[in-house]
Amino acid sequence: MFLTLLLVTFAIAAVVSFFIVRLFGLPIDSILKRIIADDISHAWLKYLKFATYVVGISKGVRVWQLERYINPDRYGEKVRVLELTSDRWVLEVYRTIIETLQGIAWMLLVFFVFALIAYVIVRVFELKYKAPPNNVL
Repeated sequence: MFLTLLLVTFAIAAVVSFFIVRLFGLPIDSILKRIIADDISHAWLKYLKFATYVVGISKGVRVWQLERYINPDRYGEKVRVLELTSDRWVLEVYRTIIETLQGIAWMLLVFFVFALIAYVIVRVFELKYKAPPNNVL
């Protein structure tokens, strides 16, 4: 039962990550093309998509918490392993979705903060080095 839970949480985290990558792919691509303005922006986009999958799956599949279902907790003389009931399944699926979204949201927040800073720097340099208009009479 534990192996099934592990595979289900992995699949859910991967699917949620896939939808987030699809949802934010174009905005991130536009931002990178504006800031970097080179062919390397495509490589950065691929890296950010990969990072989104890694962060989403690693945050969504909480192996250290799933270990509760195979490793017993010791309470005095009694040894007890948590039982995978239907209520716990629902809770684990919900936690997987929320944790995946939360991890990706933090990653994207950091990316967008740094992208905003980079955009301001690029914009300042564009305005500073913009050629003055020729006033020919």
